[in-house]
Amino acid sequence: MQNLKSLALDLMPQQHFDSLAVGVIDFKTKKFETFEMQAEVLSTKPYLYFDLASVTKPLTNSAVCLKYPELFDESMMLLLNHRAGLPMGGLLSKNSWREQILSYEIAKSEVLYSDYSSLRCMLEIEKKSKKKLRELCSYYFDSELVHWKELPETAICPDYGWRNKKIVCGEVHDNNCFNINEFVSHAGLFATIDGLCRSLINLDNQTKMCEQLGNILPGAPKEDRFVLGFDRVMDTENTLAGKGSSNKTFGHLGFTGTSFWIDLEKMRGSVILTNATQSYWYERSGLIKLRKSLGEAIWKL
Repeated sequence: MQNLKSLALDLMPQQHFDSLAVGVIDFKTKKFETFEMQAEVLSTKPYLYFDLASVTKPLTNSAVCLKYPELFDESMMLLLNHRAGLPMGGLLSKNSWREQILSYEIAKSEVLYSDYSSLRCMLEIEKKSKKKLRELCSYYFDSELVHWKELPETAICPDYGWRNKKIVCGEVHDNNCFNINEFVSHAGLFATIDGLCRSLINLDNQTKMCEQLGNILPGAPKEDRFVLGFDRVMDTENTLAGKGSSNKTFGHLGFTGTSFWIDLEKMRGSVILTNATQSYWYERSGLIKLRKSLGEAIWKL
């Protein structure tokens, strides 16, 4: 871990954001190690709550699929794996977003990563189960993995940019999630690095996540980027998970600069949390280098 810390200290001056947390999970022993830094200063103990952004998707919809597979027919799997033909996304109305999302026809398509597909999957889950998504997906949440509306009063969050001429801090960065102002599946969860690591271990303990994915990944068609709603490593030589991960690696990325990856050959997890949208979001070369460099170092441990 000391080598990882040194690498992070070298990489952070090249970034246009100031907060980073890193976790390494051993799924064999169910243990993890973490560290956190802000403005190139290592914290004695991680404490920041990061906006997980689209990492919320597998922590909600995929977690339901792992626990309640009976809810997922062919159409549901298309939605979960971004193959249902729904548009990528766009601004939604606070009052009529459900009607809009439900209006789209579900038709098998090539992979098109879509917030709308994630939201439609949530609505179909709730319709089939007659329960709210939150009730179904939160069975494994650690106390430090929370919805943004329920952040502890003492929670400290990094800055994530600007909205309506105000700094976004302690509020979700995603505008649709902010406007809808409800528990939804495409964004909205916050966590400390320790809280996310504990939650991933809990999820594996309660659903045999690694075993389930291990049974599916080897036979998954090469063109299917998503499996049970998890992203997977398609090119081991050039992946944001970092060189050294195997083709049995799955996880997810978040727009705010978050990610987790789990390599089933090593039974090791890599978790990287940042506030990459702090100054601007459109230039990501520094974030890409950080993700790849830290990932590669984690797989070499």
